Amino acid sequence: MFFLPVTLTSAGAAALLNLWLAIRVIRLRFAEKVLIGDGGSPRLLARMRAQMNFVEYTPIILILIGLIELAQGARFYLWVVATAYLIGRVLHAFGMDGWLLGRQIGTVLTFLTLAGLGLYAAWLGYTGTNPLH
Repeated sequence: MFFLPVTLTSAGAAALLNLWLAIRVIRLRFAEKVLIGDGGSPRLLARMRAQMNFVEYTPIILILIGLIELAQGARFYLWVVATAYLIGRVLHAFGMDGWLLGRQIGTVLTFLTLAGLGLYAAWLGYTGTNPLH
């Protein structure tokens, strides 16, 4: 039996974060009386994009974390990267509400996470050696 604590914890946290993002959209829909689409509301569009942006990046991030963990990648590195990614996504959501610095930090953390995991996975797969052990 495989036990992937980083992947399981990250996936659980990501599910809860996605729920929080959805609730933010729903609350604004009710406040602005928009049932379908964005109703021409820039605030609603921004919140919808924050959630969809999360949904676009999170699957590949979780897949990479899981595969690296299965390949015996450095677990501490994965904990740090997963935590940074999730914090970045929260900051990005607040940034989409107008806090530009939050959006910028969230975007940078997401790109660094994706690049770091992608390079690490490619290195592990190609060389069979772990540079972080």
